[in-house]
Amino acid sequence: MSGHDIKLEVCVDSIGSAFAAEVGGASRIELCSALGEGGLTPTVGTLKTLKDSFTLPIFCMLRPRRGTDFLYSEEEMQAILTDMALLREHGADGFVFGALNTDRTIDANKCRQVMQQSGGLPVTFHRAFDLTDQKRMHEHVELLRELGFKRILSSGFRPSAAEGADCLAQLIAKHHRDIIIMPGAGIKVANLEEILTVSRCLEFHASAMDTAGEDYTAPTTTRMECDVTMGKQDIDPYYGTNSNVVRKMVTIANAMSCR
Repeated sequence: MSGHDIKLEVCVDSIGSAFAAEVGGASRIELCSALGEGGLTPTVGTLKTLKDSFTLPIFCMLRPRRGTDFLYSEEEMQAILTDMALLREHGADGFVFGALNTDRTIDANKCRQVMQQSGGLPVTFHRAFDLTDQKRMHEHVELLRELGFKRILSSGFRPSAAEGADCLAQLIAKHHRDIIIMPGAGIKVANLEEILTVSRCLEFHASAMDTAGEDYTAPTTTRMECDVTMGKQDIDPYYGTNSNVVRKMVTIANAMSCR
């Protein structure tokens, strides 16, 4: 399809998931905390522990709280830049960030602050891009390229990359020489080949959890008898990255690369 290897970035929020991504053959991980909230800034302890024995590049999310406004106060930006400095100090290979203005345009000033503190490490603009005006998508890609971002994570302005594949194809066709457009959101074993075929991407992004496998069956879980709950998340089982799902995705991507 492309003549180039198609790389898989796996988003993880635990040490176990990171190693599962590595075993399965991923090319890179996006390290977060709280994937159930869309991914927040990971702890320095998690990054440092992984760097002691991990072989893949680790890009760290910079997002101090939940919410899809991506409007950050000056105090929140100070926290983001402080986290960034600490994560850089402990071996981060890149970062993932996005900030918007109230009119859903890209906040160039806050993005510039992050780029200036990146120390030359690559930075991905995350799916805040999908909340911008689709009619201005090419203009926004050019702005992000000028700011120094190396890639954009996008679902093509739709809930999933499968639904937005045509739009992703347009972005990739126009900008592929200057910046990487990386499909992400809802990518599963069952829809991956179609997404790769339509978009012609060189990288894609997935969590590769059990639920993304075509032969997934829900686990039976045993809950401790306790009247105390820690929040809405603790009523559901924890799903981590599955190395077999990663391996299946990598196999599909490798086969597509040879076409």
